[in-house]
Amino acid sequence: METVKNAANYVSESVQGTGATASKEANKGVAKDNDASLTSRASAAKDAVVDKKDEKSHDVKADVNKEAAKH
Repeated sequence: METVKNAANYVSESVQGTGATASKEANKGVAKDNDASLTSRASAAKDAVVDKKDEKSHDVKADVNKEAAKH
């Protein structure tokens, strides 16, 4: 039963990590957009950094759950 729980957590964390990656990339695009206001660009850059942190966090949690599901 614990293996099923770990597998479900792995899938959940993987999906959340993918969402954070997509958000990060979108924010990077806004941060690099010369037509966007300076405020928008700065905010997007900050958000991209937060998304990167979230992405790494979800990836680590997914890896832990994946390994736990194997055992």
